[in-house]
Amino acid sequence: MINIKEDERLNKINHSCAHLLAQAVKHLYPQAKFWVGPVIEEGFYYDIDLGDDVIKEEDLPKIEKEMKKIAKDGKRIVRHEISKEEALEMFKDDEYKVDLISRMDEEENIISCYTQGDFTDLCRGPHVDTVKELKHFKLLKFSGAYWKGDANNKMLQRIYGICFENEEDLEAHLNFLEEAKKRDHKKLGKELELFMISEYGPGFPFFLNKGMILRNELENFWYKEHTKENYEFIKTPIMLNKDLWELSGHWFNYRENMYISEIDEKTFAIKPMNCPGGMLVYKNSLHSYKDLPLRVGELGQVHRHEASGALNGLFRVRTFTQDDAHIFMREDQIESEIVSLINFIDRMYSIFGLTYDIELSTRPEEKYIGSIEVWNKSEAILEKACREAGHTCKINPGDGAFYGPKLDFHIKDSIGRVWQCGTIQLDMNLPERFDLTYIDADGSKKRPIMLHRVIYGSIERFIGILIEHFAGAFPLWLAPTQVNIIPVKNEYHLEYAQKLKEVFENAGIRVELDSRDEKLSYRMRDAQLHKIPYNLIIGDKERDNNEVSYRKFGSEETVTMNLDEFVALLKEEIESKKLNK
Repeated sequence: MINIKEDERLNKINHSCAHLLAQAVKHLYPQAKFWVGPVIEEGFYYDIDLGDDVIKEEDLPKIEKEMKKIAKDGKRIVRHEISKEEALEMFKDDEYKVDLISRMDEEENIISCYTQGDFTDLCRGPHVDTVKELKHFKLLKFSGAYWKGDANNKMLQRIYGICFENEEDLEAHLNFLEEAKKRDHKKLGKELELFMISEYGPGFPFFLNKGMILRNELENFWYKEHTKENYEFIKTPIMLNKDLWELSGHWFNYRENMYISEIDEKTFAIKPMNCPGGMLVYKNSLHSYKDLPLRVGELGQVHRHEASGALNGLFRVRTFTQDDAHIFMREDQIESEIVSLINFIDRMYSIFGLTYDIELSTRPEEKYIGSIEVWNKSEAILEKACREAGHTCKINPGDGAFYGPKLDFHIKDSIGRVWQCGTIQLDMNLPERFDLTYIDADGSKKRPIMLHRVIYGSIERFIGILIEHFAGAFPLWLAPTQVNIIPVKNEYHLEYAQKLKEVFENAGIRVELDSRDEKLSYRMRDAQLHKIPYNLIIGDKERDNNEVSYRKFGSEETVTMNLDEFVALLKEEIESKKLNK
């Protein structure tokens, strides 16, 4: 999946196409006024005030037609530089442009704008030379958007689009979008009965029975792999006193995202992060240099307030479970511990067939704690450890957490989309704030160095990613239902089907028996819709020979096998966590 913003040529084309969109809208809706039309990773959009008119689905082709007409005309795109006073006069009838101009720096007396035919737009550029270069575009969707992103302001209409240099690239992208649409985790989550969202709890997902099976498998796998890596496990309270959040720095740096409650005339906050609780656990006992590194894991539920417009299935929620771990270590252990952790994360992702790139996020410009010297040292250590683990890392300046720099793991799914999941954050600040210590070999107290890290990121979001990565067709070990038994005729085959069900259950295999009074073809089709990995069709031959005949999901081939051999095949596939071919 291409990032339009990072491709210089496509960035320019899409920037220009946003102006083309605005010009077409102005032709069709003369009363239109325009806010901003930036390039985004997925193309471009423009925020528009159409007065009493409302964009509908059927309006997009009409706007596209007008855009093509303008592009065919082939007008040059010409840059002009004017004074702030001239700009205010030019756009005096558009309060949105007037607002933009008025908020420019005092030093910014020269303002650029671009003209194409009968349309002029305020813009820094750059743009292509002529609208003739903007032939291969598509308007994708529309939505509401508050002016300046403020819910107290007027709702504008946002139209999204994308533009490419040629028809082939555009078609490829539209095919990609169609494939992504089929994989939409919200749609599949409902169809596969994994989770639900209620109007009574926006941003607070409900996991259904099958979703809980999937979730439990992921969590059990997490615990098993972390046990191999010598992690200890804890559970910290979901709500803690305001004083703790002041000590950690969250109250001053994260207050607007926290849920607050009063208990016994004292202020408490539901935890937005697990870290401060982990600090208290560390302080609960004395530690020697021999105890380090100490690796402490927690599947901890957190709550963060997200704007209602940002909520998105399992991808953006208000409560989620982070697979947190905090690693306390001596300074001489930092590099080796990070190298080991990168290798661990690599092993975890490979189970799901996920590849990744690593990004080093450095000190924010504002809102950070600790000295610049400590930050510089921490960033250098992370970069070196990344190289030692055999990876390169891209620098993402200014995007570190307020308490330390971090390595972000950007995983790539089966259709090329990139998701930020894993994180390793080096923290030389919170141990100081919480006065964490250990006893060194010489009997003196020393300050431990701490790592924050997640691998899944959050259980909820990772499940959403996996739904789309596998298109709902999970590998056998993750599938909520692993085997589905369909007797051809209940009066002849149900008894043997029930025997099979018992055999599978005793072997620890998740099985369903579909003995509904429906046609065989209907039941087989229904099993395909639910993406069950193995579907068994049980007739006379299977009953009489103690066999099974199965079809794997996505295959039309029927395979017949001895029952014991089939059970052994399933158990091996589950144990090895084999990926679907």
